Amino acid sequence: MFNVTTGLAIWCSEAMTLALVAFIAWRHNVRDKTYLYWGLGFLLSGIGFAMVALRGHIPSILSVEIGNTIALAGQSAWIAGYLALDKRRVEWWVLLPPVIWLAGVFLPWVNDDYPNRVALYNLASAAGATALTMAVSSPGLNREAARAKLAIIFIVQSCLCFATALAIGIISPDDVEASNLAGAAAMGTAFLLTLACALTFRLIMERSEQKLRILSLTDTLTGVLNRRGLFAQFTRIQTKAFDDRRQVAVLLFDLDNFKRINDRFGHQGGDAVLTVFARMARQFTPSGVFGRMGGEEFAAFASVADQTEAEALAETIRTEFCRVPVSTGDAIVPATVSVGVALASPLEANMDKLVSAADRALYAAKGAGRNCTVIFGEAEAAAPPPVEPDHTTGELVPTLDDQIHALRRVGSLGRG
Repeated sequence: MFNVTTGLAIWCSEAMTLALVAFIAWRHNVRDKTYLYWGLGFLLSGIGFAMVALRGHIPSILSVEIGNTIALAGQSAWIAGYLALDKRRVEWWVLLPPVIWLAGVFLPWVNDDYPNRVALYNLASAAGATALTMAVSSPGLNREAARAKLAIIFIVQSCLCFATALAIGIISPDDVEASNLAGAAAMGTAFLLTLACALTFRLIMERSEQKLRILSLTDTLTGVLNRRGLFAQFTRIQTKAFDDRRQVAVLLFDLDNFKRINDRFGHQGGDAVLTVFARMARQFTPSGVFGRMGGEEFAAFASVADQTEAEALAETIRTEFCRVPVSTGDAIVPATVSVGVALASPLEANMDKLVSAADRALYAAKGAGRNCTVIFGEAEAAAPPPVEPDHTTGELVPTLDDQIHALRRVGSLGRG
């Protein structure tokens, strides 16, 4: 016969150790409740099973009714931990395991019959395992490799507990046979929980690795891609342009007189300008790629139909930035941006050459007075860079103010 008391004592010691580890992990980041819930789960499980193991030495209501309730409440805390891991709200069904137990244990034909109590406990545990499956496999979440394996383990645990309850209902065992069935189910559950712990650690490692990859490709100040992350996306844009029979456009943005902004408004003002521009420009490049090249320079890779679409994208971002108020809290920072654009067909697109051509176009925009856009078409972008920058090359896109001024001149000439 399986020695249930010995098995419970072993699990209690393991649960308390895991609870201590989880609480220590939680202390490193108290805002994240994941480890707190898991620590509470192991603590409650250990306390509950310790009270069950003391049956005959403590009052029956403490050992049977309250002890099993506490143990099942530990399962609820594990479910809450998995929900917290994915920043999800704790739902009502988290409490199903202890609620099912409390709903049936005080019925006379359950409370007075050990096999029926074993069946009820396993039904409650099966509900908890099903809830754990829901917590780790809900749609719309990140699909780490370990997540599917975790869901399978909890499904197996649910089936094991339900099968134990069903077997007791079918064969109507005596107390000794029910104890053996309970012990076998407990051993299987403990083994599955051990695997679940290992896979949970793997899941957390995968999550951490994913965050590190994102951090390595993201600019910490603005939240957009950094130079490395930006360049890694060029092939995807090139492939998209080829599939859609479009052109590849590289747009370089340089915030005008940025040193003067830093000198006048401090680095807080400069950071505000960078952040506002990045947030605004990213909104206008949803199908492309946008990032920070470094300093006050940004870039976008996009698939465009022709030069007109590339010009419209660049001018939209430039004019919109002129209208966006940049506030430091104490003052409004006036800021503008110059844009250089280079185009190439997807078959001939080379990232280094296109970026170099867009940089020459940007230099021309700066030379033309800033706060404007200069575009290099396919021929100009493919041409080798001149020994000295030539401000006469490229197509200068007139600004809105330029166009209004020109119309006024034409009107005045007509009246003359």
